[in-house]
Amino acid sequence: MKALITGASSGIGLEMAKYLASRKVELILVARSREKLEKLQEQLNTKTTIIVTDLSIEQKVKELYVLTKNENIDILINNAGFGYCGDFDKGELTVDIPMIETNVKAVHILTKAYLRDMIKKDSGYILNVSSSAGFLPGGPLMATYYATKSYVLSLTEAIYYELKKKKSNVSISCLCPGPVKTNFNMRANVEFKVKAMSSKEVAKYTIDEMFKKKMLIIPGFKMKCVKFFSHFLSDKSLLRKTYRIQYKKRKK
Repeated sequence: MKALITGASSGIGLEMAKYLASRKVELILVARSREKLEKLQEQLNTKTTIIVTDLSIEQKVKELYVLTKNENIDILINNAGFGYCGDFDKGELTVDIPMIETNVKAVHILTKAYLRDMIKKDSGYILNVSSSAGFLPGGPLMATYYATKSYVLSLTEAIYYELKKKKSNVSISCLCPGPVKTNFNMRANVEFKVKAMSSKEVAKYTIDEMFKKKMLIIPGFKMKCVKFFSHFLSDKSLLRKTYRIQYKKRKK
């Protein structure tokens, strides 16, 4: 099997690469940092190709597909993404737009392109990385990020059902983790006030569930409980609680 992973240079993407390598899956790793990708490549015991590109640029996303479309990709993992914490009106478009391009447009383009190929051969796995944020009505202080993750979740669920109605052997899953120890926290300007799961345990759990063809993948019992009980609260209550959480974890 062969997997393509975006955002593979750190965090969950890096750990997914290591776990898939342990299962003898060939890898194509995509990220912006050549140095980090080369360092990871040296640690893996499977055939690994690295591609350095910036998925916040639409043309680069399309070029990535053209470059790899004949590689017979069995697994696509759309992991690249980032966020930022702060009041929406104070945030800069120079951050918002690349976030939307990476978190939404790149995921949309790559999912559509590789899905078409997988449907033709009637096999393959797509894993889109969203967040527990995707389950909530909105994310005060992380408005753009929450909106992008809601998009990814909604898109994935719709495609899942379309594939089911087609009786396709292609599987699509959506990872919706809670707090995870990654470099995301530094870039997003946040510091979790609750215990976060490790990238390694999230990666292993996620890949195992992906191979079981689960639509939603929610690592950790606590986050499963959060999703369940959120159904009993109004949107306004959830917005108030979300604001408090983001405000407390925002770095001063």
